[in-house]
Amino acid sequence: MMNNCLIVHIPDKEPHDLHHQPTECVFASAIDPKHANQIVRCLNQIAPLEDLRHVKRIQKKVLEEGQIQLLVILCLASEGNNQLDSMPPHLQELISSYQLSPFITKVCKYAATSKEEWQEQCKFWPTSYHPRTYNIDGITGFSEEDSRSVLKFMQSAVELATSDGLVVNAAVIVDPSTKQIISTACDQIFAWNTCKDDSCYRKPELCSSRTIIYSKCDPHEKLHSNSPSNQLKQPYTGVACLYPRQWAEQKSHPQSSYYWHPLQHAAMVAIESSAARDRCLFPREENSEAKYLELDSENSSWTSSPAKRQKTACANGEDVEKLNAHGQGDHSQTSDQPPTRPYLCTGYDIYLIWEPCPMCAMALVHQRIRRIFYAFPNPKAGALGSVHRLQGEKSLNHHYAVFRVLLPEEVLHKCHT
Repeated sequence: MMNNCLIVHIPDKEPHDLHHQPTECVFASAIDPKHANQIVRCLNQIAPLEDLRHVKRIQKKVLEEGQIQLLVILCLASEGNNQLDSMPPHLQELISSYQLSPFITKVCKYAATSKEEWQEQCKFWPTSYHPRTYNIDGITGFSEEDSRSVLKFMQSAVELATSDGLVVNAAVIVDPSTKQIISTACDQIFAWNTCKDDSCYRKPELCSSRTIIYSKCDPHEKLHSNSPSNQLKQPYTGVACLYPRQWAEQKSHPQSSYYWHPLQHAAMVAIESSAARDRCLFPREENSEAKYLELDSENSSWTSSPAKRQKTACANGEDVEKLNAHGQGDHSQTSDQPPTRPYLCTGYDIYLIWEPCPMCAMALVHQRIRRIFYAFPNPKAGALGSVHRLQGEKSLNHHYAVFRVLLPEEVLHKCHT
């Protein structure tokens, strides 16, 4: 069964065809090397390349006679209007002053995500390439033992999603350092109400390390295992992340025995259950949240430099290990060192059947989740590869790694045999 399991890393940015990368038209000109510094300083003021910061302003060429030729990017060429008179007046003055001869050329529109992409880009015009300065386990591949562990937790999520004979999304939060399940949950946007007042409103079991909350939904299609492309073709209207606005289309029935809650997606319920677990296990650590909120405030000032954030995250890896040491399954703690309450879900992994929607994906950013694994894409509302790539948003002060687990058919089939 393991031979059929494939774990694919979903990169921060959408990959492009190596030999057909998107390009942008720009005005460029040959310049006298003696005037290069003056021209570049002036261009950076009057025509900065804000959206092309990965592109180098100067291209150096060695001519057949051994002479050095310098080419400089003047500005972007307006789409549908490639005439010189479309340039700003200050730029036209610069061209006239240095007697430049502008021409149109192409540069690559997006920064390279690999060395191979960068090499292809430089065939158009030189660009900068900054390789990843950090590594989260799995980005460069999984060992056989780690693959078995990933499949085991994903299989738990599949069984949970189909446990009632109905198909919903399921979430399993795991501490990878101890391979312990922290909390599990299913979609709860639709649930039966067994009493007539608000006293029966569902709350997570506080002291359970594995709170399982099942969703009660209208009958939907069962999960089939015969999809040849591993991308299920049924609509699965009971899956909250696939239809995030489904609740708004439902009619209200005051005397009905069920209720709708638009925010109770599987990931959100699992987060709530994890927090409830921590409150139960660490009731006296009331000031820990304020301590970490102060740390978050410091981290938010790093948004201008993702590399600094990631380096700091790696440097604080020892702290993460301490946060994750709950005392359950970790025998390194002594009687003199009580277990420390984890900060939110720092260092945890989450396993989902379907790719999360933007709301759930952003909630997992706030929770400091380390890795997200999902089995099936969310073509209309997916936030981690299908529609958006939240994991690559530079303005966020936390970034997780995202993986898709291509489940073998046997795993899906086993749930109904």
